[in-house]
Amino acid sequence: MKTAYRNWMPKSMVSGFARAAIVFFVLAMFFLAIQCSPVAKKVTVTILMAITVLLIIVTLWMYLMYRAFDYNGKRQMSKQIIEGVADYMNIPDGGKGLDIGCGSGALTIACAKKNPKASWTGIDRWGREYASFSRELCENNSRAEGVENTSFMQGDATALPFEDETFDAVTSNYVYHNIPSRDRQAILLETLRTLKKGGTFVIHDIMSRSKYGDMDFFVKKLKDMGYSDVNLIDTTDGKFMSKWESVWMGLSGSAVLYGKK
Repeated sequence: MKTAYRNWMPKSMVSGFARAAIVFFVLAMFFLAIQCSPVAKKVTVTILMAITVLLIIVTLWMYLMYRAFDYNGKRQMSKQIIEGVADYMNIPDGGKGLDIGCGSGALTIACAKKNPKASWTGIDRWGREYASFSRELCENNSRAEGVENTSFMQGDATALPFEDETFDAVTSNYVYHNIPSRDRQAILLETLRTLKKGGTFVIHDIMSRSKYGDMDFFVKKLKDMGYSDVNLIDTTDGKFMSKWESVWMGLSGSAVLYGKK
C-alpha cells in the first residue's frame, strides 16, 4: 500500500478553472461569429476574452502551486513544512497529541512517527471543497506508513469536542486562515483550551495582520496568561520557503506560533 497525502492545491480545482477558461473562450468565439450589433459584439467579446485571460492566469498560478506542493515532485514544499512542524513535537511517552485540520493525515502521522510511544488524534471537518480528503484516506495513509498510534475523527476546529486540558500537545498546519472568522485569535484560544498544563503547542498558518490581527499582542497576551517560551517564528525566511515563494504563492505572513502552557 502506498501513501496518498494528496495535494494542498486539489487537481480538481486546477482542472475546474482550466475548463472554465475554455468555456469562456468558446463563448467569445461564438459571439464573434454571430450576427449582432457591432458595438454589442465588441463589448461582449472583450469582456469574455478578459475573463478568459484572467482564468488562464489563475489556472497557471494554481498549476505552479500544485507542482510546488506535490509530495512526489521536485520542490515538495508541503512535505518540508509537515516535517518541519513535526520537528517541534516532543511529548512524554504515553502522552496524547491533537492535530487540528488533519486533511489527509500527513502531520498527524509525522508527529506519531516522531513520538511512537504517544497517541495522536487527527480531527477535520473534511468539507466539500476538499472532497478528496477523508477519514478513510487518513487511516489508509497511517497503515501505509506502518503507524499504529493514530486515530482520526470528524469535528469542528471552532468548537472542539474535547474537555479542557486533554492533550499534551496540539498542532495545526495551514488550517485556520481557511475558516471564515472575524477573530482567528479566538480559534487559537479554543485550541489551547484543550492543552494540558506544561503541554506544547505548534500552530503554523498565514498569521498576517489582515487574517489574525496583531499577533505580537497575542503573544504578549499568552505570556500574561502564564504561557511560557511563546514565540512567533517566521517561516518565509528560508525555514520552510523563501520570501519570493511566499509572495507569489500568497503565503506571506506564514509563521509558527510555538510555546508551552
